[in-house]
Amino acid sequence: MEKNNKKFRVVLSGGVLYSNTSSAISLYNKSRFGEMKNSKIVYSVFEGLYLLEENKVELISNNKQITFDKLLAKILKSDKKARTKYTVFKDMRKRGFVVKSALKFGAEFRVYEKGITPGKDHAKWILYPVDESSELVWHDFTAKNRVAHSTKKKLLIGITDSEEDVSYYEIQWIKP
Repeated sequence: MEKNNKKFRVVLSGGVLYSNTSSAISLYNKSRFGEMKNSKIVYSVFEGLYLLEENKVELISNNKQITFDKLLAKILKSDKKARTKYTVFKDMRKRGFVVKSALKFGAEFRVYEKGITPGKDHAKWILYPVDESSELVWHDFTAKNRVAHSTKKKLLIGITDSEEDVSYYEIQWIKP
């Protein structure tokens, strides 16, 4: 993502991140950050974190500016795995992939191949971020694979290490 000094305003209200600026709409059209809802661009918390870290936005809540660290701390209160999820989200975005929520599928993220527009084509992967120190039991692994298979997507596991490097493993069903 190119760096420039022109930030646009994003508002945090009622747990929702949104902007109705022309810059937000332009970024949505170019890079698919956010979702268009009622003439506003609504961002996931991970998109908001990324845009803050990339110095693209100024986040405002109750007329006060919210920093990256404050937003992350707020998210971590309700999601202990948010740092791992964000690390994987950021890595995929920096690699040029579009990453969207997959909660309706029972997964964390859905990932679109480069050049694919969400809504015009389907995601290729269901992505589960995992910290290298966490355990993944076979039952959980099988459940994740079933979700990917039932949604006609490939399973992608993103494993973060202590240096925030991410390794990816793609898993798919095969017929013997």
